[in-house]
Amino acid sequence: MRNVLIVGAGPTGLTLAIELARRGLAFRIIEKSAAHPAGVRGKGLQPRTLEVFDDLGVAEEILASGSTYPPIRSWADGEVVWEGRMSEIRRASAAVPYPNLIMQPQWRTERILRERLAGLGHEVELGTELAGFEQDEEGVTATLRGGERERFGHLVGADGGRSFVRKHLGVGFAGETFDSERMLVADVRAKGVDREHWHVWGDMAKKTLNYSLCPIPGTDVFQFTAPGATEFPEIVEEVLWQSEYRVNIRMAERFRVGRVFLAGDAAHVHSPAGGQGLNTGVQDAYNLGWKLAAGDDTLLDTYEFERMAVAEHVLGLSTRLLRTADLKRDEETQQLNLAYLGSPLSRGPRGGERFGALFEERRGPHFLLLADTTREYGEAVRVHPPQEGQEGVILVRPDGYVGYHGDESELSAYLSGFDIATSS
Repeated sequence: MRNVLIVGAGPTGLTLAIELARRGLAFRIIEKSAAHPAGVRGKGLQPRTLEVFDDLGVAEEILASGSTYPPIRSWADGEVVWEGRMSEIRRASAAVPYPNLIMQPQWRTERILRERLAGLGHEVELGTELAGFEQDEEGVTATLRGGERERFGHLVGADGGRSFVRKHLGVGFAGETFDSERMLVADVRAKGVDREHWHVWGDMAKKTLNYSLCPIPGTDVFQFTAPGATEFPEIVEEVLWQSEYRVNIRMAERFRVGRVFLAGDAAHVHSPAGGQGLNTGVQDAYNLGWKLAAGDDTLLDTYEFERMAVAEHVLGLSTRLLRTADLKRDEETQQLNLAYLGSPLSRGPRGGERFGALFEERRGPHFLLLADTTREYGEAVRVHPPQEGQEGVILVRPDGYVGYHGDESELSAYLSGFDIATSS
């Protein structure tokens, strides 16, 4: 019996697959589409997601082929009437090695993740659709379209906002779809505009948008967006891909039902404002991957507890940015301040905080223990000298958050309580 079936091969499913592959878990990742998707779609990678990608071994290529966001140039009556940036370009630091929002078309992000997964010996199974599944106390039996049946330890639905997995579970998807708020989104070639700016036509003072053209790095393509539009202006020469987006803001009522989990858009869908959706899904997978590898049921329960709270917060943020039409982006949207305070896994004064240090030492699927110690805590825990001014020991989880902060005498009980010391 294989450990996990991942349904859906977008950024969420691919991140989870890489997490499982580098831990040596047996899994399948299936995608019902016959081909990998085209279209820029989501294009903003937040600083916290770049830290995740650093750990997964893809940040270098993401940065090399992407770019920071260009300055915005606003037009009216053929004249430039305003210029500015969503956020200032920041310098990297030891605590924040990736301080800037990076523009990267989703198709390229997915390609880079697929190439990393292939390097670990795994591939996405295209044209493979889940037709049904049943679960019991010991596993999940999945039926694929065509009749193939296979047994798995767990199943993860990363199959988007219209998730078959979520619907088959009968999990509610609370929220609203605003049919009157539609946006035409397309990849286009355009004439008469430079590629050093994000060009916007509308009234910036009133925060209204007629349409915009954003240059996509490493291509000759612009992403075109226009609220309520059904056709393209003359400036557009060629349309390569297009879609109509409806504002859809929803969250699943559960992220776990027995041995089945929901992640990414299957669990929460956002407005595009603030670039939160793709990033939140990647971090769902980053949270879930090491817990699936540990295989401890108590540990797996913390996935829903931790990620539902984050998703609820981020949905509120992206909805507010949509309603206020605020273009400014700051620490609130970077996802660096998200934490798992109050989680059953978070112990001590710093428990649940993002650990903004020692990124190179933390890289890999292990825990990092900051302590002067000669004790053995299992192969999953690496010991590193404490930081200056540290009081007590600090155990950093594989996903970069502080799990335990306190006296070393109680650390063994914490580790054994979640079967952490023997995880891989």
